[in-house]
Amino acid sequence: MKILLINPPRFENIPVIREERCEITERSSILEPYSLLQIGALLREDNHHIELIDANGFYLNFNSISTKIKKGFDAIIFRFTPTTFDHDLKVASIAKSINNNILTIGICFTLNTLSKEVMTDAKDLDIYLRKDYETVIKEIFKQELSSVKGITYRKGSKIIINPDAEPIKDYDSMPMPAYDLLPSLKPYFINTPAGQPFTIMYSSRGCPFRCIYCTVAGTPARMRSAESVLNEIKFLKKKYNIKTISFFDETFTLDKKRVIDICDDIKDMNITWYCNTRANLVDLTLLKRMYSAGCKGISFGIESGSETILKNISKGITVVQQAEGIRLAKKARIKVYCSFIFGLPGETKKTINETIKFVSKTLPTSAQFNVAVPYPGTKLYELAKEKGWITKLDWKSLYQHSSLMKNENLTPKELEEARKKAYRSLYFNPAWILQNVLHVIREPSDFILAYKYVLKILKNYIWYGMKHAH
Repeated sequence: MKILLINPPRFENIPVIREERCEITERSSILEPYSLLQIGALLREDNHHIELIDANGFYLNFNSISTKIKKGFDAIIFRFTPTTFDHDLKVASIAKSINNNILTIGICFTLNTLSKEVMTDAKDLDIYLRKDYETVIKEIFKQELSSVKGITYRKGSKIIINPDAEPIKDYDSMPMPAYDLLPSLKPYFINTPAGQPFTIMYSSRGCPFRCIYCTVAGTPARMRSAESVLNEIKFLKKKYNIKTISFFDETFTLDKKRVIDICDDIKDMNITWYCNTRANLVDLTLLKRMYSAGCKGISFGIESGSETILKNISKGITVVQQAEGIRLAKKARIKVYCSFIFGLPGETKKTINETIKFVSKTLPTSAQFNVAVPYPGTKLYELAKEKGWITKLDWKSLYQHSSLMKNENLTPKELEEARKKAYRSLYFNPAWILQNVLHVIREPSDFILAYKYVLKILKNYIWYGMKHAH
């Protein structure tokens, strides 16, 4: 079959990340549609003809997508997010207006438990691939749809919800993403346009921890071997002279031995890389090994500086452990990015202040402050419904900068104000400013990155009020 993969256009001129747990608008990052590149490689294994248009990355509009579809395709596959739903689903409507027989397949991880609602709203969507595209996508073109697990589809006027698919067990069995489907890697960057050529990369999937707010909580960890990861990196270095990689894993350091094996080979490639993990899954020896191998930044999901909140959300970590992880990363000369959430169960003005004091004490290199979002399928969503913190979920308003959920103590407006207060507290903290100036003095190679980051902060804080920005 002739299949077109589509990353829809930007939303109100704002870039969109359409990748599993990160299906969000993000003003300051333009990421490759990595999952679509994986899908392209998988479908090529079955000899399908694959093309891709990344309208988000290359700042194209719907007319460009229409022109591409008119060249004749049997199916389109695209990703959509909750908050850009109506915008993204225009892709399916355009396709059907050109060829009513074209098969339209949409993918969205966040809404996988609301597939009937999605299909009811999305009249031009034939198949909703809910999750686990690695094991599902090829089967759609091989079997009767009634036999394909992991999809919701139309049969006449009926909406059929098939059982969930099994997650991929051997992640090393995935082919190399089809990077050649992209014209180039020029548009892509994370946080600031520096260190290009850049790409994201999955070296593992899943997270065994059970944080109640997280859409991937309690999912089985599927690890690629160090050899598999390094083969992809070597390819990117040879083909694109890649300079920066952001490992998009939920928890990169789950297997420390694997991380060390990756470090041992990547250290001589002159590549800067970043990763996400938990503050209690690092130690100084590992961090120093990572830094010497090119790791210049690490992201910790701290969420709160309150012991009470951490217990309420089943974070499985203490405030002391969080602070120690930050301290060790800074000691290893790795920049530390921390994310926080206001409005989780038990949140009060007192616990908000505890979080702000935690930030002032630990001084991460940068921080992201969000409001709690009751994503469908999470324990937080069920609790919010039970407690009456949300009435009817407007899943098109699941923004991390705008609260649609209160908790037992605070209103949405108070939570949004807490977010703004936290940013003010950090950005106008003389100790934080001095720390980052001293970092640039010690690491002069970070000067351009730091300069652009300051411009980003000023633009997001003053001009945009931290909307669609982190």
